[in-house]
Amino acid sequence: MTQPFRSLSGAALAIAIAGAAVQLGAQARLSVRDADRFQSKLAQITAFGVTRARAKAARSTPVTDAEVNSYLKYRAADQIPVGIVNPILTAVGNGRVSGRALVDLDAVRTQKKRGWTDPMGYLTGKLPVTAVGTLATDNGVGRFQLESAAISGVTIPKAVLQELLSYYSRTPEKPSGINMDDPFELPARIREIRVQQGTALVIQ
Repeated sequence: MTQPFRSLSGAALAIAIAGAAVQLGAQARLSVRDADRFQSKLAQITAFGVTRARAKAARSTPVTDAEVNSYLKYRAADQIPVGIVNPILTAVGNGRVSGRALVDLDAVRTQKKRGWTDPMGYLTGKLPVTAVGTLATDNGVGRFQLESAAISGVTIPKAVLQELLSYYSRTPEKPSGINMDDPFELPARIREIRVQQGTALVIQ
């Protein structure tokens, strides 16, 4: 898998962990065919990113919820951190995104000593983490603004979600993980991602 692929799926996973409630029927729509279709689109996006400086016109690539989630299920297993299961993303529309993931909370809880006022000290096992927010992108830079988050349907503070995101997005290059409030550079010379209902339009 090339680095641009990892960057794209990494951004998707970040939203999945910070993701929101999804339709219960989403899993039933996933297929290997859609996974391969998304993988092909990723290859085209990456290739165009390399030649973008020589292109005369912008390129738009639509990707659907079914394609993204099928890819996460069937083709991105090696890119999903251990402790995260069944990440699902949904393009709500008007820039809003939602998602869901089953997350191992014990791994995060036991990484440090917890006080009695720390809500993470009371979260155990593997539970569904859900959230919703707005993805704003412009001129090659993206920003995510959280609206709400929950664990097993119970609303949680932003700080709890941030700790989960930081833990599961850590890399050797970025040991503190992702801060959801930080702007991030879009890979493959992507200029903008327009989130519509059920579809995201990737513009290069």
